[in-house]
Amino acid sequence: MTVIANILVGLVAALHVYILVLEMFLWERKPGRSLSGFDAEMARATVPLAANQGLYNGFLAAGLIWGLIAADPTGFRVQVFFLGCVLVAGLYGGLTANRRILLAQALPGALALGAVLLAR
Repeated sequence: MTVIANILVGLVAALHVYILVLEMFLWERKPGRSLSGFDAEMARATVPLAANQGLYNGFLAAGLIWGLIAADPTGFRVQVFFLGCVLVAGLYGGLTANRRILLAQALPGALALGAVLLAR
């Protein structure tokens, strides 16, 4: 079960690196605009906001990677903390911004968190 948990945590970390790239570097291009649904003008106007969101997603990814490489009990605690952050961010985003976030962020975070807790 530990291997499955580590794979899921790694996938959630990779997802957040991908979101970082979309929000910080590709926001005005097709991949970023398809994520947001914004037209070119709105994307241009919201670049600083998107970059800030991307940075936070990078922090989530960094924390999850730290949790994967740190020895226990630190690694376990860090994974639980950052997966909890991912889950809360996904729930909040899904309820306030776009329901797709529930499937794209909250669900993977919840599955990884469940696997980490079961592997313990």
